[in-house]
Amino acid sequence: MGLVWMEMVMATLLVWRHPKPAAVKGRCIGWTDVAVDHRKIKRLAHRIRSRARREGLARVVHTSPLRRCAEVGRQLARWGWRHHIDPRLLEMNFGEWDGRPWGDIGEPAVDAWCRDFGEHRAGGGESVADVLRRCAQFLAASADTPVTCVVGHAGWISAAQWLARGESRAPAASEWPAALPYAHALLLQARC
Repeated sequence: MGLVWMEMVMATLLVWRHPKPAAVKGRCIGWTDVAVDHRKIKRLAHRIRSRARREGLARVVHTSPLRRCAEVGRQLARWGWRHHIDPRLLEMNFGEWDGRPWGDIGEPAVDAWCRDFGEHRAGGGESVADVLRRCAQFLAASADTPVTCVVGHAGWISAAQWLARGESRAPAASEWPAALPYAHALLLQARC
């Protein structure tokens, strides 16, 4: 089934993936609020600030409410930036899977999700289509800003990449963009 995200608008985002959190290896992490070493937070905030200075970007950052993103925004706010926390930037909600080791979730459950990747509610939480809708709403709201600086999550960033391709349908699991590495940036121009 085709999905219509929003009226066609153009948004330009400089999206940074949050720093690597502690104790997440092998776990399904969506809305689970995990800690990040303060040095990593500050290091990423320095990188964002430096790039914004070089490129003449506004000192405004949008983050998810989860600590691994919001703490970067709070650090930038200490340096005079405006920090906006936006729940549309949250990672995918994995419901009862959230925070659990992937091995405990099991291959049959993950396979069921992959078979209907766009619409299946992994762990009873959100579907990929739900994340795409949230992402499209944020992109539409950012359309009037020359460049919107975001600190986000891998799944949300992959959703933004998918929408930047001009897709109006949910992807198959094999089509989902690869995760951006921790603390790396991606410049996206998305028409949605």
